Amino acid sequence: MTSYARMERLIHWLDENATLQPSLTEMAALSGLSESHFHREFVRWVGVTPKDFVKCLTLVDAKERLLRGDAVFDAAIESGLSGPGRLHDLCVSLEAATPGEIKEGGAGMEIRWGVAPSALGLCLLGESSRGICLLSFVESAPSPQTVRAIWPRAEWFRDDVFAAQRLAGIFEKADGSEPASPLRAWVKGSAFQVQVWRALLALPSGSLSTYGRIAEAIRRPGAARAVGTAVGSNPVAILIPCHRVIRETGAISGYRWGVGRKRAILALEGVRLQRPA
Repeated sequence: MTSYARMERLIHWLDENATLQPSLTEMAALSGLSESHFHREFVRWVGVTPKDFVKCLTLVDAKERLLRGDAVFDAAIESGLSGPGRLHDLCVSLEAATPGEIKEGGAGMEIRWGVAPSALGLCLLGESSRGICLLSFVESAPSPQTVRAIWPRAEWFRDDVFAAQRLAGIFEKADGSEPASPLRAWVKGSAFQVQVWRALLALPSGSLSTYGRIAEAIRRPGAARAVGTAVGSNPVAILIPCHRVIRETGAISGYRWGVGRKRAILALEGVRLQRPA
């Protein structure tokens, strides 16, 4: 088993068992490594220590339980879920494709794409000169035909090394280094979808919102269901933080790439916000 596969399996296990407060010894035994080797590998892939990761998963679970009433929800947000920056302090700008570009299906455009591992699973990434147009978690490498479906007339070039380098700038490294430049997302969607995705970019790292609150933020009260559909169709994971939206009841659910992964992302955001400046 590869180091990446071992860490991915353990992260999924922690999502189900973090409330048991597993010790370093227990986690190392599950991974089949010595404690020191396991600790080094976990930090290398995830960017935080196993202890900090478990602590934040527990915090996510506790806050999920608190978020059962609106008043308690607000109190929980004020007590520590909100934060000053976006994921890893990345600055992400969003640009929407024009109706003409959508009609042309990407004709004359070049897109580099690739598949590479990350701390939260295998990722598929695609980027044009306009910005990142595709970022999703996958179980295995998709076929080129599947990837090209979003821009069928574009020229697609596979480059897994490029994808790995780009993902390294998105998922914060263990040494806390930052990407050299801000990131751009270039998306194809309806005017309403783009409006929702822009609202998601305004959510601070470590914070949570609801479909109803997003609807109010874009001045479409009563459109919570439509907002949920738009959130679920987000083509750029992580950068457009759809993982920060939960149900009105406070339940952390409804993530197209898995609820366990959603909780893990929130935990990573929480632990990085707690780091000293």
